Amino acid sequence: MALASRFAPSFLKQGAVRPARGLFIRGLGLVIATSLVAATTGTAPVHAQDSLAGALQARIKPDAQMLLEAGELTYDFDRDLISAIGKVEIFYDGFTLEAERVDFDRKNGKMVARGYVRLTEPDGNVVTTNEMQLSDDFAEGFANSLQLDTPERTRFIADRATRSAGNVTTFENGLYTVYTNAGRPADKPPLWRLRAQKIIHNQQEQVVQFEDASLEFFGQPIAYMPYLSMPDPTVKRKTGFLMPSGVYSRRLGVGVALPYFWALDPSYDLSATLTPLSKQGVLSEAVWRQRLVSGSYRVAAAGLFQAKPSEFRGTSGDRRWRGAIHTDGEFRISRDWYWGWDLTHKTDRAFLRDYDSVSFAKSDEVSQIYLAGQTERNALSVKAYAFQISQEDYNSAPDGHDPVGPFAKVGSSLQDKQPYVLPVVDYNYVFENPVAGGELSLSSNFTSLTRSKTDAFAFNGVDRFRGIDGTFSRLSVQTDWRRTVIDPIGQVFTPFAYVRGDLFFLASQDKNVTELTDDAFAGRFMPAAGLEYRYPFVAAFDGGNQIIEPVAQIIVRPDEQRIGQLPNDDAQSLVFDASTLFDYDKFSGFDRAEGGTRANIGLNYKLQFDSGEYLSAMFGRSFHLAGRNSYARPDLLGATQNSGLETGRSDYVGSAYFDTRHGVKLGAQARFDERSFAVRRMQAQATATYGPVVSSLAYAFLGAQPDLGIDKPREEMLGASSLRLSDNWRIFGSLRYDMQNRNVVQNGFGIGYDDEGFSLSVAYQEDRSRNNNESVDRTVFFRFGLRTIGDTQVSTGSF
Repeated sequence: MALASRFAPSFLKQGAVRPARGLFIRGLGLVIATSLVAATTGTAPVHAQDSLAGALQARIKPDAQMLLEAGELTYDFDRDLISAIGKVEIFYDGFTLEAERVDFDRKNGKMVARGYVRLTEPDGNVVTTNEMQLSDDFAEGFANSLQLDTPERTRFIADRATRSAGNVTTFENGLYTVYTNAGRPADKPPLWRLRAQKIIHNQQEQVVQFEDASLEFFGQPIAYMPYLSMPDPTVKRKTGFLMPSGVYSRRLGVGVALPYFWALDPSYDLSATLTPLSKQGVLSEAVWRQRLVSGSYRVAAAGLFQAKPSEFRGTSGDRRWRGAIHTDGEFRISRDWYWGWDLTHKTDRAFLRDYDSVSFAKSDEVSQIYLAGQTERNALSVKAYAFQISQEDYNSAPDGHDPVGPFAKVGSSLQDKQPYVLPVVDYNYVFENPVAGGELSLSSNFTSLTRSKTDAFAFNGVDRFRGIDGTFSRLSVQTDWRRTVIDPIGQVFTPFAYVRGDLFFLASQDKNVTELTDDAFAGRFMPAAGLEYRYPFVAAFDGGNQIIEPVAQIIVRPDEQRIGQLPNDDAQSLVFDASTLFDYDKFSGFDRAEGGTRANIGLNYKLQFDSGEYLSAMFGRSFHLAGRNSYARPDLLGATQNSGLETGRSDYVGSAYFDTRHGVKLGAQARFDERSFAVRRMQAQATATYGPVVSSLAYAFLGAQPDLGIDKPREEMLGASSLRLSDNWRIFGSLRYDMQNRNVVQNGFGIGYDDEGFSLSVAYQEDRSRNNNESVDRTVFFRFGLRTIGDTQVSTGSF
């Protein structure tokens, strides 16, 4: 039976089996919708039929009602006591109280819950105990031997707990930990816990304080803290000290990073870190972050006055003041437009490498500012770049490739050889309506860069140029058209055409580069037309299918103009492989434009099983048919001489990928010599997950490219593996091996533990890549984390 807001007088008469001294209602599954305050306060009743109704109605809060369900309800008039007995459930203002019995003391405005008491608070906290005393509005309370579990899976256990002012809970002789594994025996202590004589949880200030606390592992104390304060588990940002971390390096000494965080506002904060170092003084860092309506940004700075600059003798770090500043951010201008930046400036090249505990130490050496917009059919981006390298200048070896002309040596003035690129503008547009039944698109690029020193090297007594002193600008515009036609038997024909024009502006170029044109303005024009043909054959079988697709492509165009007379900055990384076989222009950038008539031929194959496994492969080559081969004649860099495209018949290229759908994936692509079929370039990789083992293996081979200063082949193997020993323990390791020189480049190993409340890992690594295997950089990394309390780490520099 359910009663809404009050007891009806007829119901009271029917249920009044104890006249005069009390009201007793049995076996009703009673539900009362009224105020808990009204049920436990007010004057004593006079008549059995209306007294309880009046008591329950007195002082009802307009915005808070109570629902009560119980097997029995009694009212003792003499003691002014209401008792709910048998599977009692009370719902009030977000609270839920469950117990075997609840007594309401109207005189004192209190209630006592007994027997398997469970109180769920509005914020999700759950308190369990055998007996609990509460005020009538749930603001104050008291309990012995209780346990409190939070939605964040943390747990408080105490011999005694008192709640006051509605938001402060004091635990006496308490424990704090995270939820333990469900399979852990009840009498087995959790992996870690904090024990304290007093734990004070202030929900309004969102802080937990521990007095006379100790950190225990497996029930054994390992550290004592007279006082500890931390944000409660619900807090994501709060002012206070963060977990410290350790630093060790041969050049820096021993240090401890002490970070402090100010949560100044929900939209911005500030953090500062002081790291005293035994050899170099105090490293200081500050980070400001702010989120605005349209985006967010960050400004960070770090620096110190070195006590012993001589520790870095022979490097750019041999100076008293060292530091860096970094800022990044991105803002949305409208639905389609946004702008941002990522900028870093260092006092010297090696600061962020030597002081890698700085929070932005991993920032890229490329600084940029950008503006971009994109819709379904067009896109525009404007960018500016600057490069601040970390590599130190070095002296070239006697058998090196220092230029023969009046240019800086290969290892000198490395920073001056880096360009400022301002701006780079890219625009792409796809026309909405078909033109001649096909798609018409427009793309353009404008790039301007300035370099203060020529970057040159020599090969066989001839100078080659990675970059030239001066300011160079180029505007490129290209229009593409293509249409796909499928005939009745499934053949796919794709005619295409494009027209491209380039305009170069050369200002204050290095006159010692005699190959470069003396014209201030230079133009280039490249029209092209072609046809691509595909004919896929599908063969089905029981359990899958396979597709065999021959592909042929022919492109007709005039010869490339002014090869070797124009600068080449963005088309240096020419890689001919299976992924670029059918590119109309195989150069990587706009500074070169492929010319001549060329045919590309290949075969695609795919094997697909119904169970999900599949194999895909491609093999083909390219043929220069007429005109001048752009890849046969070197430009200022000479990068095309070993591309595999410099002869009339190119090298062969192929790729393969196999996915077992059972944790093993294999992939490879390679380039093979046109005559001997010897491997000129190869990369292969494999990943496997089998039970507790996760492994990866990669192989790379690059043949000698003397035109680029690579006199010997390069061949390396890289492997990494992780073995899960149990649900929580794992070991891991990695190895990078130079197969050509037969030495280990990098190696490392470690062990880690991770569960729902604790993480620990120790790793050791050796690196020989920076010093030509003459010395070894050794690093030890230690990480330790307690969930909700914080993480800390200690790392060493090279030693």
